Amino acid sequence: MKLIIDRFEKDYAVVEMPDGKMVNIPKILLSDAKEGDVVEIKVNKNETQKLKDEISKLMESVWE
Repeated sequence: MKLIIDRFEKDYAVVEMPDGKMVNIPKILLSDAKEGDVVEIKVNKNETQKLKDEISKLMESVWE
């Protein structure tokens, strides 16, 4: 999903979503981004699976 930074207000960035809706995102998540920049948010399925596998192994070791 691509978002466009419209402006900054205090600790938030006001961004425009693809459907035109404006939402606030904590500014700390955007590091050095500026007004007008495009920010992309995506789900990383590979990293999600790695984390699930790691947690499963930890759970198994606890219950052994």
